[in-house]
Amino acid sequence: MEGAKAIIILAAGASTRLGHPKQLLQYRGRTLLRHSIDTALASSCRPVIVVLGANAEQTTPETAGLPVTTVTNLQWAEGVASSIRAGMDAVIRDEEKPGAVVIMLCDQPLVTAAFLDRLATIHQSGRHGIVAAEYGGSGGVPALFDRALFPELMALRGAEGAKPIIVRYAKDARWIPFPEAAIDIDSEDDVQRLANV
Repeated sequence: MEGAKAIIILAAGASTRLGHPKQLLQYRGRTLLRHSIDTALASSCRPVIVVLGANAEQTTPETAGLPVTTVTNLQWAEGVASSIRAGMDAVIRDEEKPGAVVIMLCDQPLVTAAFLDRLATIHQSGRHGIVAAEYGGSGGVPALFDRALFPELMALRGAEGAKPIIVRYAKDARWIPFPEAAIDIDSEDDVQRLANV
C-alpha cells in the first residue's frame, strides 16, 4: 500500500524541566501519552509507532492492548533526533512500505485526528514533499514527510529534530495554519496554561 501514511509519536524525553514524566500528566481523563495515541489511532494514518525512552518502564503500560508498534529508544539522551531515527527504523521495516510519515509529539494535546488527516490528504495531491503545521511564524510538527525524505530523517542527529529538514525544503513545503500546535508541555506553567484552555 504505497499510499499509506505512517505516524510516529515521540514520547521518549526525560521531562527534565517539568521534573516528572509529562507523558503521564492527566488531560481530559487520560494521560498525555494515551491521548496522543488515541488521536493518532482516530486518524487514517497507519501504522502508529510510539517511541518511548527515558521513562519507558512507567510509560509502556499506556500502550498496552492498543494496535500500535512500541519502540524503546535506548539513545534518548542524545535528543529528539535519536527518537525520530528509532521510529523511522520501524517505519522502514513495516511491510506496508508507507509512502510518507507524520511526526507528532505526545505533548501537543490540542492536535486533532482531523488535522493529521488533513496533512495526509494534502500530501496525496503529490505536490508537496513536506506538509507541516504553521505556528509561531514557522513550520513545525505535526509534520508529514514524503518517503523521498526518509534518508534525511534517518540522518538526523542531536536535539533539534526535524526542523532543519522543514527549513531546508521550506519553498516546496505546504504549511497549514494550526496555532493550537504551539501549546506543548515543558514546564509547570505550561501545565497550568493547558488547564485553562
